[in-house]
Amino acid sequence: MPPRLKKIKAIFYETAGGSKPVRTFLLGLPEDDRRIVGTDIATVEYGFPIGMPICRPVINRPGLSEVRSTIASGRVEARVYFAVENGKMVLLAAHRGKDDQPVEIAKAMKRLADYKRRN
Repeated sequence: MPPRLKKIKAIFYETAGGSKPVRTFLLGLPEDDRRIVGTDIATVEYGFPIGMPICRPVINRPGLSEVRSTIASGRVEARVYFAVENGKMVLLAAHRGKDDQPVEIAKAMKRLADYKRRN
């Protein structure tokens, strides 16, 4: 049986200064949590389009979706915001918990506009 191919390939959004905010977020997570989030991102790469409980569009933000991962022994949810552009899953912003949602969604939308402008 041939190996499954990715339907979309995840890439990290890179700022003009060269930083990759989602990569930095992931590297700051404990190894077990990083593995969970990475597996959920891979699930989207191989199964896109995919729905809940792993992935869903962000309401009132056209083109923006989120990967939702349960981390920290099931007590906390991590969210990675992304957009699909030219067959790529552009990882734009990420956070843990619910408190930072509006701020991170706003960052993701700004980064998406920047990504489109530069690509």
